[in-house]
Amino acid sequence: MAREVTTKNRSRSSEWFERAQTSLVEGVNSPSRGRTVFDPAPIAIERGQGSKVWDADGNEYIDFMMSFGALIHGHAHPAIVATVSKAIAEGSHFASASSAEVEAAERFCRMVPTAEAVRFTNSGTEATMLALRLARAHTGRTKFLKFEGHYHGWYDPFLLNAHAHAADQLGSPAHPARIPDSAGIPASTFDEVVLARWNDAAHLETILKKNAHELAAVITEPIMANMGCIPPRDGYLEQLRKLTEQHGVLLIFDEAVTGFRYAPGGCQEYYGVRPDLSTFGKALGAGFPIGAVAGPRAILDRLTWADGMVLHYGTFNGHRLTMKVIACSLDLLMAQNKEAYKRLHRLGDAAISGLREIFTRHKMRAIVQGFGPMFQIYFADRIAIHDYRDYCGGVDTRRYSRFVHILLDHGIYMTPSNGLHWIITTAHTEDDIAALLDAADRACVEIA
Repeated sequence: MAREVTTKNRSRSSEWFERAQTSLVEGVNSPSRGRTVFDPAPIAIERGQGSKVWDADGNEYIDFMMSFGALIHGHAHPAIVATVSKAIAEGSHFASASSAEVEAAERFCRMVPTAEAVRFTNSGTEATMLALRLARAHTGRTKFLKFEGHYHGWYDPFLLNAHAHAADQLGSPAHPARIPDSAGIPASTFDEVVLARWNDAAHLETILKKNAHELAAVITEPIMANMGCIPPRDGYLEQLRKLTEQHGVLLIFDEAVTGFRYAPGGCQEYYGVRPDLSTFGKALGAGFPIGAVAGPRAILDRLTWADGMVLHYGTFNGHRLTMKVIACSLDLLMAQNKEAYKRLHRLGDAAISGLREIFTRHKMRAIVQGFGPMFQIYFADRIAIHDYRDYCGGVDTRRYSRFVHILLDHGIYMTPSNGLHWIITTAHTEDDIAALLDAADRACVEIA
């Protein structure tokens, strides 16, 4: 326990948060940043460099949240800073065709196995909206299947059973209770949604036999990232692909979280499973707003201007500055025989094994789940968390929040929300992992 760090003095952050109450709802622009998660107030981050961030009081933290995974190269990477500086001096955006969007798209299509073409959007939510519209147009069907606990953005039809609820509210797996995640959505919107349990191939087969003739698509996170980090069971994604093909239903991989993180082509490359459409966000933009839809020409070309086209407009689609950043970031990931991915997996696995050893030594009932560049800690009396129901019924999210608040006091920056995940980037170092483990050791003593 060599690293004595105290970041408890956050008076300036509290002052900024109180000031924000007069002009921002809840003092923030997303509830995941506010008092709902951070107690008693969020930390006002003022700057970042590499793996570190500094708050309004000058406290230094090692950042393992990394903008919910958007910062694949950490903060202010020199190559990205140089790219942005040059690009913005030339004009940030023209809402016109540009060489920048071509160069970004070429790199994207070389890396993503299923990408015969790509359409860029401005967020992961926009990407999943567009993917669903394409699937409906391509199949002529309107319904789609989503899984309990998966989050695909805040578009109305996706906001069903995407947040955790008490186990006794969920209904049975065969007949799940349908719980909207937002007010303001007409109940009829969810008439087009078939809800299913994830990570259970036999359950899925039963549902597809009954509903496939009405389904345009099945949409899934290849790794369930909305409840922390829940990998698929062995062979599950392969079965999912096989069943959707058998029943003539398109398969959409939502790789907004996993894309460009586990492998150059995301989870579809890592697991060797080819979806019909895939969506991307977060790490693709290396800190800039972005989304993307990729797939075969037979589907993507429905965006071509013609009668019966799939409409997709956007003033900021293919934003020139972001396109320049994407090209730079993807080059960094592919440099030196993809050394970045070897490093991401090596450091992440070291963090995971170290945390497991600490929890075992302290005799704490905790699971560290995931692998390589993304993982999550669950305080639970079970061996693994396999799906939404395991999470809702078996995870002590309050204990996790308390644990992370202690880490924050010891200079480790992470969201106390158990539904998110720890992120390893190319900016992290062995020393950062050692500091995390030291802080976790201290937190176990305090939380015991």
